[in-house]
Amino acid sequence: MTESAGPWKRFETEHDVPPDVNTDEVSIARLYDFCLGGKDNYAVDRAAVHAMTEVVPEMPLLAVANRYFIRQAVRYLVAEAGIRQIVDIGSGLPTAGNVHEIAQAIDPGVRVVYVDNDPIVLAHGRALLATDASTTVIKADLREPDVIFDHPETRRLIDADEPFAVLLGGILMHLEDEEDPEGIAAAIRERIPSGGYLLVSNTCDTGESRARELNRVFAESGLGSRCFRTWDEQIRYFDGLELVAPGLVPNSEWRPGPDLPDPDNSTHAMHIGGVGRKP
Repeated sequence: MTESAGPWKRFETEHDVPPDVNTDEVSIARLYDFCLGGKDNYAVDRAAVHAMTEVVPEMPLLAVANRYFIRQAVRYLVAEAGIRQIVDIGSGLPTAGNVHEIAQAIDPGVRVVYVDNDPIVLAHGRALLATDASTTVIKADLREPDVIFDHPETRRLIDADEPFAVLLGGILMHLEDEEDPEGIAAAIRERIPSGGYLLVSNTCDTGESRARELNRVFAESGLGSRCFRTWDEQIRYFDGLELVAPGLVPNSEWRPGPDLPDPDNSTHAMHIGGVGRKP
């Protein structure tokens, strides 16, 4: 957030709508964009955020903290773990401090594949990366890991025999139980070579009533009925991996820096993240 009043009050009019963008349904990417102060969102997305802030006024902090965690983790992966290849699944709309910008500021040779299935994300990503030979964006779905890893662009940039990191930031939470998020995480872990890493972050059922109320609003907005799984459920995404300290914790507690937003806000407990290394 860049203004104390909150970014959800900044945009009052619709801008031109690309022909393949559905503005009648909430978009995960556009909702996050709104919470982060972006402009690529529509009335349906803003209405969903308003409904969420009625339940938890600090809800946009969860989106901000999630992006912060991802940036901190990418710095760790590149600067400390030596990772030079990243696949970011469910990457969302471009924002300040994109994964490739964070990574390539440490080592310009880092290669990044962004993956999303939202047309507005693809349009913006391709425009942003048109002249970047080390970074690409592909259209694919989290539910089909083989399509992601076998995509020609992924094969072009990612050497499957060398360690790489997969980022699943705030995306598994939107799958229903019958879509088998644990099975999808397992399939992704299978594709990661020894020495590679998996990042996962999601909203969390802390046991408090407002987390469950926020889950209800997420479900009513079409974002999934199981967005707030418990810590015990989410730790299974890391089966067989070695968790990097401090483990699976609130995003605000994962190697926080001095620029962590609103560090003492108890709302941080409702979004957790972790990074695991494949032995």
